[in-house]
Amino acid sequence: MIKKFFLTILLSIFILSLTILSCSSQTDGHDFIRNKDSLNMILDSYVEKGLDPVIYARLEDIDGDILYEHSSVNRNLLPSVEVNGQTWFRIWSMSKIITITIALDLVEDGILSLNEPVTEYIPEFENLKVAVTKEGEILSEINSGNTEEACPFELVSTDSVMTVSHLMNHKAGFYYAKTNIHCLDSLLATKNLPTAKNSQELIDRLAEMPLIQHPGTKHFYGTNTTVLGLVAERATGKSLKQLVEERLTKPLGIEGLQYGSHPNITLLPTFSAKDTILRKAYPGELDIFGPDVPDYDPNHELYLGGEGMLATADGYADFLRMLLNRGTLNGIRFLEKETIEDIYSPHTLLDSPYGYNGYNLWVSGDSMRVKEHGEAGLWIGGGYENTHFWVDPKRNFVAIIMSQMNWKQPEGSTRDDKFRGAIYKQFWKEGR
Repeated sequence: MIKKFFLTILLSIFILSLTILSCSSQTDGHDFIRNKDSLNMILDSYVEKGLDPVIYARLEDIDGDILYEHSSVNRNLLPSVEVNGQTWFRIWSMSKIITITIALDLVEDGILSLNEPVTEYIPEFENLKVAVTKEGEILSEINSGNTEEACPFELVSTDSVMTVSHLMNHKAGFYYAKTNIHCLDSLLATKNLPTAKNSQELIDRLAEMPLIQHPGTKHFYGTNTTVLGLVAERATGKSLKQLVEERLTKPLGIEGLQYGSHPNITLLPTFSAKDTILRKAYPGELDIFGPDVPDYDPNHELYLGGEGMLATADGYADFLRMLLNRGTLNGIRFLEKETIEDIYSPHTLLDSPYGYNGYNLWVSGDSMRVKEHGEAGLWIGGGYENTHFWVDPKRNFVAIIMSQMNWKQPEGSTRDDKFRGAIYKQFWKEGR
């Protein structure tokens, strides 16, 4: 009788412990962000003040469980639009890290080598020149306040070999039409790069442009990753669209990440606050290339590896979780763990007080905690139309903020830091 009593007690304790464990596993994700309302208010305030036309934000854990999501829409500008995890966005430079992972996958397969000359794949670049001042100074060294000294520039031969690695870390010498050197920006604008009918025509147009520095000089942000995509195409004989589909999205089961639109996709307008009033952007206002932007036409066989992809929050979160999982998603390995480590290792901008640059993945430094915008060790990126992401490898979650606007008002530029900071203040308060 006594033995039966104790067995009953032990069984009850065991069942109770399972219940507690079950409740814990069910509430961990739910309680990850304790005060969701405060985060909602932050995002809503940017829309209500006319600083953002639309915002969709999401946090996902390493297994894909949604920890937080919220959407806010300016009904004066978008009266009937619903925004959620399946809404498509132009992600611009958030394309870059995807192209980089494709290139690194080719490196793992022995198809590419980071130390190979770019001319091995694009011989049209054999005679690229470098723009310099009359005194022979490369234009990437021109101080922003002295850009008039750069014009008219002169051309000299390169004094170094451009490698695939230079494309990965923005040291190759390519740039956008935003250098503030008017003779260089206006020349690039005349090339209308997004209107090239295919990769060959894009290569031909780029071959006519001078570099802003000798390859390998320093980090200078530009169309380097776009050229990396062209190298990947030449190395494989496949389009970048095919490479993304065959190597990444289809094997890993990622939906919502692609080149080109289709009839079932409705893209949001682009908005601007260039003249302090939020409105639809005027033609040519997004001038990173000059007057033209990617058209996302599925029949346009031009795949800009640095700027040209479309994504939903669902799809991009899956890609980020692959990075967080050190190269795997849904049980399928895309990249080796060591390759992922190389992506977020220090490569450029090593003397920055704010962190350092991996392969187009900014890794935050201690100043992030000092400013209460987050903390050190976050992997951060974003896009031209005010999209943003970060990966927290310590707490095993990814975060995405989607919008579609450019030319932010000064207050609008505080959105990402303020939202991210509010999340980490909750963590710090709770000792997490």
